[in-house]
Amino acid sequence: MGRLGALFFLLGGLGALAQVCEITEVDSELVERLGQRLLPWMDRLSLEHLNPSVYVGLRLSSLQAGAKEAHYLHSLKLSYQQSLLRSASGNDNSDSEAKPSMGQLALYLLALRANCEFVGGRKGDRLVSQLKRFLEDEKGAIGHNHKGHPRTSYYQYSLGVLALCLHQKRVHDSVVGKLLYAVEHEEHLRQAHLSVDSVAMAGLAFSCLELSNLNPSQRDRISLALGRVREKILKAQTPEGHFGNVYSTPLALQLLMTSHTPTVELGAACLKAKAALLASLQHKTFRNPLMISQLLPVLNRKSYVDLISPDCQAPRVMLEPAMGTSSQTQVPEVIHVTLKVSSILPPYVQSISVPAGSSLEDVLKKARDHGRFMYGTQASLSGPYLTSVMGKKAEGREFWQLLRAPNTPLLQGLADYRPRDGETIELRLVSW
Repeated sequence: MGRLGALFFLLGGLGALAQVCEITEVDSELVERLGQRLLPWMDRLSLEHLNPSVYVGLRLSSLQAGAKEAHYLHSLKLSYQQSLLRSASGNDNSDSEAKPSMGQLALYLLALRANCEFVGGRKGDRLVSQLKRFLEDEKGAIGHNHKGHPRTSYYQYSLGVLALCLHQKRVHDSVVGKLLYAVEHEEHLRQAHLSVDSVAMAGLAFSCLELSNLNPSQRDRISLALGRVREKILKAQTPEGHFGNVYSTPLALQLLMTSHTPTVELGAACLKAKAALLASLQHKTFRNPLMISQLLPVLNRKSYVDLISPDCQAPRVMLEPAMGTSSQTQVPEVIHVTLKVSSILPPYVQSISVPAGSSLEDVLKKARDHGRFMYGTQASLSGPYLTSVMGKKAEGREFWQLLRAPNTPLLQGLADYRPRDGETIELRLVSW
C-alpha cells in the first residue's frame, strides 16, 4: 500500500506539472521589496517620465500604492489626453519626444483596463483611431510582400494589437495577418536580444484574439501561431532557467501562463524559470521599472491577458516606502571605466573615474562634462537609449549598441547597467 501510495503521489505530481504553468507563492518580503522600487517612479509625472506600465504592473500584482496609485492614473489621463488633443488640433509645437509612441499609447490603454475602464466617448474614439493609424502605418512599412519591417518593432506592433483587443476593438484581418506571417516565418522576429520579448508579446496578442474571437476567419491560424510561439519560447530556455535572458523571462512566463495545452515539459520549464527568477530577486537584479512591472503580475499569477476581465476588487497589500539604512558617512570608492567608440574617426578611448555604483549613463555624463565626449539620448518606457555619439546619429535601421569588452552585448540600458572597476565599455554603431 505504501508503494502504491508513493506511485499515486508521483503521478499526481507529474499531473500537476502537466496541468499549468504556474509560479507558486513567492516570499512576500521579496515581492514587497521589488514593488518598493516602483514608488520613486510614481513621483515622476511629466509625459517624458510617465510610464503606464508601472500602473499596469501594480494593478496586476498583489501590491498597491493607495492614493499615490490613483494620482498616477489621473496624471496619465491628463497627459495622454492633452497630447492627443494637441495632435488633433494641429497645435502641437513640441518636439517629437513629447508625443506618445505607439507603444506608450498601447500601454495607456492597458492602464485603463487595469482600472476596469473601457475607452469610450469622443476622447476614447480618438485614442483608438490614433492607435489603429499607427498599426496601419506599420502594416504599410512591412509591405504587401512582407519584405519590409515595422518602423518601430514587432514588439510594439503586437502590443498595439493586444491593447485594442483588450478593449474589444477589432483590427482588420490584414493587420493581424502581418503579425501571423511574422511568427509563421519567424526570421522576421529575430532582432538581437529582443527576440523572446517580441515573440512573447505576439503570443499575448494572439491569446487575447483567441479568447475574444474578434477575428473569427483567422481563428485556426491564430491558434496554430500561438502554439508556435510557446514552442519557440520553451526552446529558448537557458541552462540557468531563463527564457532568452533574465529580463525577457517575465514576459515569456506571462505568455506561458495563458497556455490551455498542459504538458509535463511546460510545467517543468516554468518550475525551472521560477527558481532562476528567485535567484535574480535575491540578487536585486531587477531595477528597471518596465521589467519590474512585467514581473510583478507573474508573481501574482497574472498576465496582461487577464485584463480582458480584470478583478479590480481583489485585495492587495499596501506598499510602504523602503526604510533607509543608517550608516556612517563614507567617502565613496572611485572606480575607473574605459569608454571606447570605434565607429568614428578618429576612434575615441578615454578612462573615466566615477563613484562605485554609478550607472553607465553617469559615466557618459562625466565624460561629456570633463572632456570632448558628446552624445544624445531619447526617452523610452524602458529608459533612455543612445541616439547619437560624437555627432554620429543612428539612422534608418542603425542603433548604438552597448558592449562590455571585448564583445559582450549589455542586457541592461544606460540607466540600469553599473560598470565595475577596470571594465571597458564600447559604444558601437550597428545595423539590424
